[in-house]
Amino acid sequence: MSLNKTSFIELAIKNNVLQFGNFITKAGRESPYFFNLGSFNNGESLKSLGQFYANKIIETNIKFDMLYGPAYKGIPLVTAIAISLAEQGINMPYCFNRKEIKDHGEGGVIVGASISGNVLIIDDVISAGTSINESNKLIRDNGGNPVGVFVAIDRLEKGPLGLTATEEVSKNLKLPVYSIIDLLDIIDYLDQSNNYLDELDKIKEFQKTYGIT
Repeated sequence: MSLNKTSFIELAIKNNVLQFGNFITKAGRESPYFFNLGSFNNGESLKSLGQFYANKIIETNIKFDMLYGPAYKGIPLVTAIAISLAEQGINMPYCFNRKEIKDHGEGGVIVGASISGNVLIIDDVISAGTSINESNKLIRDNGGNPVGVFVAIDRLEKGPLGLTATEEVSKNLKLPVYSIIDLLDIIDYLDQSNNYLDELDKIKEFQKTYGIT
């Protein structure tokens, strides 16, 4: 596992973004871990998060013209990423949406730069794919061309069709989906540590039951 992935997992554990215990997922499954990007809730951790996303974007060498983050979690994400990219000499416009259309002032549903060209969609995790589908439609309706999706974690859980949520989104929308880490990276990290033996066994069993093989 790369140093970048290890550092991200350690940052997530430090900030209680990655937690171990008993949790219920959106799919109604009992999960031994929980990943909540909203717990990156101070300036220092959000800056680091933006850097991890930016590094992943640069690593893929994907060609894009702007960034889009869906409300609400995508708003601080896309802002932090834009700043981090600018610090590395890549100054890109960004925008996000409102949940409700504004009927005064400048109006509309988009905040920030006008949507145009090739657009990267930024989100925290793909569960059912609803947010990504809505983002794809909004971008196209406003004259943009979605070219990729970036999330923090791929849970690698199989859906009803035997594909993971990221695979379903990629297949249906014909978009590449990139993640900073996935569940197998977490398992590798725990496997190399002596501090999470019970958690490791539970996550391995969860992955065996619900994950891809």
